Amino acid sequence: MRKIAKIPRILQINSIEGLTISVVFNNGESRLIDFRKSFAAMLQDKSSPVSKLLKSSVFNKVKLNNHTLSWDNIEQGIQFKDKQIKVPFEIGADTLYKASIPVEQIKLSPDTLGAKIKAAREKEGMTQLELATRSGTSRSYISRIENDEAGIELHTLEKIVAYGLRKKLEIKIKS
Repeated sequence: MRKIAKIPRILQINSIEGLTISVVFNNGESRLIDFRKSFAAMLQDKSSPVSKLLKSSVFNKVKLNNHTLSWDNIEQGIQFKDKQIKVPFEIGADTLYKASIPVEQIKLSPDTLGAKIKAAREKEGMTQLELATRSGTSRSYISRIENDEAGIELHTLEKIVAYGLRKKLEIKIKS
């Protein structure tokens, strides 16, 4: 029986900051691609299309195309038989996967919702299990929330804050 190769594919671009892009791969992992670190050698080569990505106005125009990152604003030529074809600049998802790091390895900002819940829980001297029991969730779910690995519905957030932490939930939308 033939084994099916699992090829990395990008499902979504989460965010772009500087020369760093956060993406979700088809294995469910959120990963961070730091172009300045991962592609340093290519960035130095002025003949490489990657060197054009140093300008934020160029870099920020990245799009998801065929499950990989693509820049329509950078053309590259591919020799095909007897003619050259111009195509958008793309880096294969397998290369991007190897050049990225899982989000779990990144220190979370104290401004994330998960970090705020963890800080409030620790301030109360509670374990994740105690918070989960009080709020009607599981310890593993609390852990995933605190590590920003799981989304949370507003109703569940309200239960965790009101019943688990015994605090009031206040939501602000700032511009």
